[in-house]
Amino acid sequence: MSQTPAPSATYRIQVQPGFTFAQAAAAAPYLARLGVSHLHLSPVLEAVPGSTHGYDVVDHTRIRAELGGEQGLRDLSRTAREHGLGLVLDIVPNHMAVPAPEHLNAPLWAVLRDGPGSAYADWFDIDWAALGGKVLLPVLGEPLPDALGALSVVSDKAAGGKVLRYYDHRFPLRPGTEDLPLPELVETQWYTLAYWRTARTDLNYRRFFTISDLIAVRVERPEVFEATHATVLRLLRDGVADGLRIDHPDGLADPAGYLRLLAEASGGRWTVVEKILQPDEPLPADWACAGTTGYDALDRIDGLFTDPEGAAALDAFHRDYTGADDDRGGRWAPTARRAAHRVVSGDLTAEVARLRRAAERAGGRAYGPEALDGAIRELLVRVPVYRPYVPAGGPADAVDEVMLEQAAGQARAAAPELGDAVDFVRDLALARPATGRSADADDFTVRFAQVASALHAKSVEDTAFYRYTPLLSLCEVGRDPGRPATPPADFHAYCARVQREWPATGTVLSTHDTKRSADLRLRLAVLSELPEVWREWLELREEREAELDCPPAPDRQVRYTTYQTGVGLGSCDPERLVPTVLKAVREAGLHTTWTEQDEAYEKAVTDFVDRGPCGAQAHDISEFAGRLHPYATANSLGAALLHLTMPGVPDVYQGTELPVHTLVDPDNRGPMAGGAGGTLDGLLSGQRPRGADEAKLWLTAVALRLRRDHPQWYGTAAAYDPLAADGPAAEHCVAFVRGGGALTAVTRLSRRLEQAGGWRDTVLPLPPGDWTDRLGGGTYRGRVPLAELFADSPVALLTR
Repeated sequence: MSQTPAPSATYRIQVQPGFTFAQAAAAAPYLARLGVSHLHLSPVLEAVPGSTHGYDVVDHTRIRAELGGEQGLRDLSRTAREHGLGLVLDIVPNHMAVPAPEHLNAPLWAVLRDGPGSAYADWFDIDWAALGGKVLLPVLGEPLPDALGALSVVSDKAAGGKVLRYYDHRFPLRPGTEDLPLPELVETQWYTLAYWRTARTDLNYRRFFTISDLIAVRVERPEVFEATHATVLRLLRDGVADGLRIDHPDGLADPAGYLRLLAEASGGRWTVVEKILQPDEPLPADWACAGTTGYDALDRIDGLFTDPEGAAALDAFHRDYTGADDDRGGRWAPTARRAAHRVVSGDLTAEVARLRRAAERAGGRAYGPEALDGAIRELLVRVPVYRPYVPAGGPADAVDEVMLEQAAGQARAAAPELGDAVDFVRDLALARPATGRSADADDFTVRFAQVASALHAKSVEDTAFYRYTPLLSLCEVGRDPGRPATPPADFHAYCARVQREWPATGTVLSTHDTKRSADLRLRLAVLSELPEVWREWLELREEREAELDCPPAPDRQVRYTTYQTGVGLGSCDPERLVPTVLKAVREAGLHTTWTEQDEAYEKAVTDFVDRGPCGAQAHDISEFAGRLHPYATANSLGAALLHLTMPGVPDVYQGTELPVHTLVDPDNRGPMAGGAGGTLDGLLSGQRPRGADEAKLWLTAVALRLRRDHPQWYGTAAAYDPLAADGPAAEHCVAFVRGGGALTAVTRLSRRLEQAGGWRDTVLPLPPGDWTDRLGGGTYRGRVPLAELFADSPVALLTR
């Protein structure tokens, strides 16, 4: 399906109560001068009060009042257009919040009040048969009998009358039950109040991953799509917004069908989807969108600045230093597999049980519940990508057919006793049930894929990435630690494919979901070029801890991860580092978890981080980070220039036009800081950049303005031509020409280059003509020595 014209570049802003539409409007002049074409806003629909991200939507009919409401958004749009900027909106089709108080979500309130007979019963993905027509609400701090004393019936004007109160929660009452004795009243509602720990095993509504206060929405139903998208579509029709970012399409029952419907309803607006692809996985060709939000580009760019031999050395050192078992952080593939088994057997127990019930109804009762549970788990953990895309009723395409056949073969080999049940489950997942098509078979096909996506995200990104930590920059959304590096030839092949197949796709380096900002990752990537230096330095930390009387680390994995995180930050602020390390050990789940916290272990972690890396060792961390600075700067500038000039539409995360070193959320989701308007104006008026901060700002502005002003070089129809250097250090240069008129050249693995003796007589043969460096000002032609081209900067952006 045709798409409306793509932005030249977008700038992501986290709108929130601390940074409203009015503040975004105030930043518009600066962002226009920077060179982007569109502001990319985080979700703007009404969300849980105080939310700093907006993905917990409670009302699709209203623009969020805390941000300025619809008038505020329209004012922002008008101001943006006065400066030549459009708006891209982030929308959340997969889920809504289960808020406290619950009446904030009116459709859910109606379902809780009226049960399966509610006009909104089909809005939410609820298995009504599982609990006798009731919805489980796992919100109690203790089992129900013990919580009765905290429950009471009160009048609540905001909720419209009498409600059942539990602290901040307000629950509707089934008509006619208001005056019953409390125990009987609680029992007769359309919902079952339960201890929060029962969510893992008994929950009967689909949720976002394992977050029980985000309930899945059945957007595949036309009436639900229309109701949840009417406001956004109206804003598009009115010219308030121009494009869309779609959050988590893998959670939907039919992503391809949803995107077709959305493209038709929006008039083919430029739309990108938050789809995380594995390295060899293509975006489904039938998706009506411009492409992904860009994690696949992040993977290729980061990989260019990672040395594969050094990454292997770090892997061996990490295993030796921590003593970790292969499947508990010692090696990547076994660690990821064990994490998947842990999640599917624990956090996703309720989801597996729902699949089993569907399988039983679809003809699988003869296998028995234990065999079906086991077969479902064994097949799920072997899906190598986020999910298959088999439509209800089929047919499966050849890619999914091969993938699930291979997964089933591996599952049978691992658990021969489950062989027949595995085959039955595989056939249901492929929409070819032996018992014939039925509503239950269709239900299994759809939900198997949805659970697969939740399992992949929770087991890889939220578990294995925190267990396997030789080089933290590899543990990033969209990356595969088993494939740490990108050879230049692979990068060029990727770019050529993007330009050919998805030329308006999004590209990113930092987002609100990256676990570490690009500049932090690219500093850590330098460790892959000097693994022996890292090893010596880290081993010395333990000796220094004893000399300085620091609290000991509870284990070597914590010591390794904490010091490397501190080096990435460049300095150790305990208010940032302590919460990050605590989050890491809870996500890893090896010694403590979010739900089963080991207080003694966590205190040991806190004391160690606070008084060691952030205390007595803080100076040594800053000094070591300083030793990485020239190579980290080369990485940062090189990655930024590649991102801003390669095929696709670059998205610049707020503030990252300057060097930014942030950690996992919430560290990276704060309000947008004041812009560098004064500095930018000076650079644009002819001042030379001073220092790494100004160098990155200058590079970003020059590249963005070229993209905006010269679509013949960078637009969706512009050519991409790799350019090879010639000489002994040729592999340290990545270069390409866009549209015949703009040439990018960057330095990679600069520390290895320095060790090898520099550029020596390596040259870059330029296409015919005179080429001027828009960053450094020199003019070049013919075979240019790279020692000359990169004499003052590790990057060059030339125009003919």
